[in-house]
Amino acid sequence: MTDHPDLTSIDWSARAAEITACTDAFVDGQWTPAHSGATFDVVNPATDAVIAAVAASDADDIDTAVAAAAGVFRFYGEVADKVPGELPPTADGSVAMVRRVPLGVVGAVVPWNFPLDIAAWKVAPALAAGNTVVLKPAEESPLSALRMAEIAVEAGIPPGVFNVVPGLGATAGRALGLHPDVQCLTFTGSTEVGKKFLSYSAESNMKQVWLECGGKSPNLVFADCADIDAAAEMACFGIFGNQGEVCSANSRLLVQREILDEFVAKVVDKAAAYRPGDPLDPASTTGAMVTRKHLDLVLGFVEKARGDGTVVTGGSRIGDTGCFMEPTVVVDLPPDSTVMTEEIFGPVLAVTAFDTEDEAVALANDTPYGLAASAWTSDLNRAMRMSEQLHAGTVSINTVDALSPGTPFGGFGASGFGSDLSVHAIEKFTGWKTTWIARG
Repeated sequence: MTDHPDLTSIDWSARAAEITACTDAFVDGQWTPAHSGATFDVVNPATDAVIAAVAASDADDIDTAVAAAAGVFRFYGEVADKVPGELPPTADGSVAMVRRVPLGVVGAVVPWNFPLDIAAWKVAPALAAGNTVVLKPAEESPLSALRMAEIAVEAGIPPGVFNVVPGLGATAGRALGLHPDVQCLTFTGSTEVGKKFLSYSAESNMKQVWLECGGKSPNLVFADCADIDAAAEMACFGIFGNQGEVCSANSRLLVQREILDEFVAKVVDKAAAYRPGDPLDPASTTGAMVTRKHLDLVLGFVEKARGDGTVVTGGSRIGDTGCFMEPTVVVDLPPDSTVMTEEIFGPVLAVTAFDTEDEAVALANDTPYGLAASAWTSDLNRAMRMSEQLHAGTVSINTVDALSPGTPFGGFGASGFGSDLSVHAIEKFTGWKTTWIARG
């Protein structure tokens, strides 16, 4: 919208009304309804309006898609050997060739907060490695994945190489996880559901499962922080951006006690810049929570926070229409409070104080998650200690949630394993294969 500052919300709404979304599954290069004919509604959380009825695929549709992907892989994937190499001959003259090869059919399951470009992170590396893909988008937001299928057609991807099968997690998602012809599965979403996909692998063919799950990322602000205003602004960005519906959101703010009051005041002041509203309204700076159910869940966490600490700003739903919530800051929370320990996935910032560096690290690492962490300090030695001691896949110093397509993104513990982005994202969709050729 910033590219068209002259357009109003009415203009944007008119443009949006002109869009015709694909609503069928995309299988073997064809748009097709679910075998059962069933559909499910996709609701705009900003208006509560139903915007599409999308094919509710189930196990039969997953079977069809996987069969198409497996069939084309036999002709497409096997020619995509990666990293060929030849080892020196052995004493008897035998030679070994070692290379990475594609795995076969990759099942991909992405969550509802993935826009089109980020969903491509999960698909592009698998395709680049020579695999074929069956993508099951979240039922709350299947339209962007179906748009990706349209783009795939325009790009000339052969039929069956990339398939999109919308459906419910309990049916289509489970069927994909259990399918014996899926050789690898990548999932982004909650830790709870990620564990289900691990169990599906154990129950079926022991397929590789790559998980990028939840987080409870800490943001540490030391008293020697060189720019308190910048730190406060980025602290807000780290939790209120995208309504806090980000796996690596900096949802825990740990502040050295001597600057606590000053810093919290700045955070509260800067939080006012986040104005939830309809994304088609240029005045909005953040959007709606994904569903009414999720909004109620997040508001329930805030009610728990009122019993454990003090809500200094926000904490309520906005309006009667849509799923909008005020940016919320809670202080005086004990380290073991629910809001400090559980992933909320909403615009709720939990604040606690620390006195020493060792205490800060202990508080930051007191979580089963390990996706991201941030630290603000002007002491280079401390910055390096934080990079070593914070248990997280990505540690950002004097910024929050730093990200680049050229660097790996992944975590530890309950945040899952396996990296997205960078060349390492391609490696996880391949396996080593050795060919020995004996001397004749």
